[in-house]
Amino acid sequence: MARKLHEEGKLPFIEVYVDVPIEVAEQRDPKGLYKKARAGEIPQFTGISAPYEAPEKPEIHIHSDKLTVEQAVEQITKYLVDNKYVQL
Repeated sequence: MARKLHEEGKLPFIEVYVDVPIEVAEQRDPKGLYKKARAGEIPQFTGISAPYEAPEKPEIHIHSDKLTVEQAVEQITKYLVDNKYVQL
């Protein structure tokens, strides 16, 4: 829906999918929300007790378990430059 609204208004829409396996997300969770969700303390928690739908065709797909922050930034920047959204 967001993509459609942007396209109708002639605004660029760039979907960035930051993909991480659930196990890695749980290891990185500083607030312990995944642990609480698994214990049933947080209902409808995405990826645990509620479904998650990955984007079908994101313009940029970041595998955050395989890239450093710097590599992810480089991937995003390359897309923006290659598609002439920004100039370096």
